[in-house]
This record gives sequence, C-alpha cells and structure tokens, in this order.
Amino acid sequence: MVGLGKFSLSSNSNDSKGETLDNKESKDVNAVAPIDTDSESVNAGELVVLDKGDRRIGLISAAFLITNRILGTGIFSVTSTILTLSGSVGVTLILWVVGMIIALAGLYVYAEFGSYPSRLLQRNGGEKNYLEYVYKNPKFLVTCMYAMYVVLLGWASGNSVVFGEYILNAANVEPTEWAARGIGIACVSFAFLINTLNVKAGLFVMNTLGFFKVAIVLLISVTGWVALGGGINNSEFEPTGAFSNAFDGDSPSGYGIVMSLYNVIWAFVGYSNVNYSLSEVRNPVKALKISAPIAVISLGVIYMFVNIAYFAVVPGDVIRSSGRIIAAHFFRIAFGETAERACSVFVALSALGNVISVIFSQGRIVQQLGREGVLPFSSFFASQRPFNSPFTGLFEHWVICVITIVAPPAGDAYNFVMNLISYPLNIINFFVAIGLLWLHYEARKGRREWTPVIKSPIVVTFFFALASLYLVVAPYIPPTGGQNVYNDMPYWIHCVAAWGVFFAGGVYWVIWAKILPRYGKYKLVSRDVLEDDGFWRNKFFKIPYGSELSEEEFIEEHQKNL
Repeated sequence: MVGLGKFSLSSNSNDSKGETLDNKESKDVNAVAPIDTDSESVNAGELVVLDKGDRRIGLISAAFLITNRILGTGIFSVTSTILTLSGSVGVTLILWVVGMIIALAGLYVYAEFGSYPSRLLQRNGGEKNYLEYVYKNPKFLVTCMYAMYVVLLGWASGNSVVFGEYILNAANVEPTEWAARGIGIACVSFAFLINTLNVKAGLFVMNTLGFFKVAIVLLISVTGWVALGGGINNSEFEPTGAFSNAFDGDSPSGYGIVMSLYNVIWAFVGYSNVNYSLSEVRNPVKALKISAPIAVISLGVIYMFVNIAYFAVVPGDVIRSSGRIIAAHFFRIAFGETAERACSVFVALSALGNVISVIFSQGRIVQQLGREGVLPFSSFFASQRPFNSPFTGLFEHWVICVITIVAPPAGDAYNFVMNLISYPLNIINFFVAIGLLWLHYEARKGRREWTPVIKSPIVVTFFFALASLYLVVAPYIPPTGGQNVYNDMPYWIHCVAAWGVFFAGGVYWVIWAKILPRYGKYKLVSRDVLEDDGFWRNKFFKIPYGSELSEEEFIEEHQKNL
C-alpha cells in the first residue's frame, strides 16, 4: 500500500477491490473521487479506475502524434543559428546528437509517469498531472503556475513568423521583419478560424499538410547523399568540403553551446506529445514503450541526414547568413531557383500545419483549465459556444500569439519566441525529473509503492534532470564575441520573462486559493470527476462555510444539478 492522500492505493491492477470499484464507477457517470486530501493513503481503486472514454488512438497514430508535433519548422530554420553559435560543422552535428539524447531521456522520464496505472497519471494532461501528483504542497500552487504557463505563452507564434518568411521568399520578395510578422499573424488567424469554425476541416488540413513535412525532409536527406556522391549537376553547386575539416572554426563559448542546444531542443519539442492524450490511446503502455521511441529515434536520424545534406550542398558562409530560410538556399543550389520557390511553399505549408496543430492543442488545454475551474471566468473558457468548438480557448491563444509576434523589436521576434517557449519548458522538465527521483527515493525507503510498467533507469532520469538544470542556469552566462542571439534585447530577457510567467502563477494562486476563499467564505477543494464522455478530470468546487452538507454531499448535489 502507498501513502499519498486520504485513501489507500493498491499497486496491483488485478486487485479485486479495485476491479469492483472500476465496474461500479464505469456505470456511474459524474462519479467523484477525492484527490486533494492530506492523510496517508489513497483510494484502493485508484490504480485501476481509469478512463472509460472512447480510445481511438492506436500505436501508429500515437507515433504520428509525436512525428507531426516535432516535425514543424525547427529543422528548416535553426541550423544557421546553431552553426554560427557553435563555431564549426563538427560541433553542430555533435549538438544535434546531444539534443536527441536529451529528448530520448525526457521521453523515458515521461513514459515512466505515464505507464503507472493510476487514473491520476495515465490520462490526458502530461506534465500537469505529474507535477500535481508529486508537488502537493502548497496546495494548488503547481496548478496555478502551470495554468499561467499555458495561458501566457504564445506557442504557435514562432512558426507563424517562419511561415511569413518562407511565403515572402516563395514570392521573390525581400522577407522584411514586419512583412513576415504580418503574414505570420494571417497564418495564426487562419489556424484559429479553421479550428473554430470547422474542427473536422482543421484536422483534415493538419493531416494533409503533414505529408509535406515528411516528403521535404526525405527529399533533402536523399539529395545530401547524392551531393556527397558527386551526383548533382546544377551549375550553382560546388562541393563544400565541409567534412574534410569538420572542426575548423571558432571555439564555442558556454553561451554559444547553451543557445545552440536551445535551438536543437526546439526542433525536438513534442517528444512527450502522447502523454497529453493517454486517455484516448488504446494501449498507453505500448504506445509509450514502442511508438514514442520509434518516432523520436527515426526523426533524430532523419535530422542528422538533413543537417549533413545542408553542409554537403550549402557553403558555410551562406548557411551562416541564411537566417531561417536555409532550406530555400539548399534547393536553389541543388535544383535551381524554381525549386527554391517550390520548396519555400512546401516549408511554409509545413509551418502552417504545425501552427494549426499547436493552436488546436493549446485551445483545448485552456478550455480544460476552464472546465476544472482554475481560470477566472471559468465558465467562459469552458464553453463550446457558439461554434461547438473551444472557441474561447482558441481565441485566448490567438490573442497571446499576436501579442508575442508584434511585441519584440525588429529582428528578435523568432529567437525571442523560441527561447521564451524553451526556457520554461526546461524548468518544468527539471521538476518532473526531480519528482521522479523523489518517488524512487520514497519507494526505496518503503514509504510508498511505485511500480510503473516502464522504468527509466536512474542514471537516465538523473541525466535528464542535470541537462534540464544546465539549460536553466547556463543562459545567464554572458555572451562573448558578439554571440548574443538578440539584436536589440538583453541576452537574459527570455529568462526573466519566463520567471515572470511563473511569478504571475504564484500571484494568481495567492488571490485564487487564499484571498478569495477567505473573503468569500468558502473552502476550495478538488475532486476527480468521471464526466459524461467517460474521462476522469480534476475539478474544483467551492464549499460554503457553514454548509449543512458534508463536502461529499455538497459535491454530489452539485454534480446532480449539472
């Protein structure tokens, strides 16, 4: 048995008590289970009372969930920055390998959490569930900080700007900063509208555009090998000799290494994408054990081939000055100007597909936070009106994306957005990894039971924690030799902005969880609720002081009146 709350928790998924509760509650929609209590045990049925909703995601679809999320515009846009900061081709390729290893380590850390057969962990939500599971005190603080992290960051804005740059390049127009931003706003606006007005159409467009992403990276990879074999006959192509002295160049600084890794990890964001949809996966453990590693390793190998192709075809000075349109230069040198324009269209479509995918997911996360009752005006954000879609959640993310695209000074928009997303993600990854190490420590001391199906080796978890900590601390190292990734902003601006987001979450927690209950004369409690769609969700309730009903009776009455 394990101590974690008020009720006892069995680790055996075949436990007879658990099966009885499972069978009972699967028939009882709007069943409620306590999850925020402070005593020493947890509900004996917790481990087996899993979601009963429609599980439509198989192993192949699970792999594509990761592939479509990771394969955005990173591989088409960050190599120039990485080469400039790292100093040489050899160091650049090593950093891509290191980035893939960090992503794999993170994948196994998240897989261990997701494979533990508890409804608190094996359901939609990803790291939000894991942080709430480990960091219970102060009560609700993690929930509030995570909510601000989701609500205040414009995840889709970076790829929207890349869409604008590639569209301008395809039109043979100089990709000025504000022109790219304007088209980027049009891109994220289209993604918002299609996801709002017709969900099925949005999914169809998103899946169709996924084809372009895979086709382009495979074509670039094959072309690179052809170039190395001397098979390219275009007049503009000359062998680059990039691999004859791969480590020639400037020695990288500490700042250059960490900012290069940020660019690499940006290209791997999405390795834990299955964890956000575990309630809908037919076999979550197999998906985490088989589909996820196959997807990440396959993309890691393809990424290496794509970078080798870039260096085999495009001269180093052109790569350094190419900014985010390196793929367009690649196709011009390998195939001519017509191919460059066609490639620019395909990469732009790839960026559009990623923006549609990201805003699709983020809008639903905001809606779910509204349904839980975490956000102010929760009923507003929880609504499906007026288009039977998460309009308000999508609109909120659209507003933040537009602000994020417009606010940074000219020349800094993309790098600021990328770092503002990556930096807080590393903070969260660090606490997720430390939380897993703590669970192992508690289990070793016999104070709790922790028996996940998939086990991340301690050394892998420790490596992921250290890597994440390094990526949190190292950005404070001042840049040297003019290596600042920003033109007009201080090198630490994304760090301060990220901590500001979490600080806003802390302030919101003080107001929402402390001040308002005190002056509103109610107690804030959370419960797991089995809703009409068959999925368990955490939900917050306000129990008035002096209520004649007990907490459970009040919540039960509330659920009946829905």
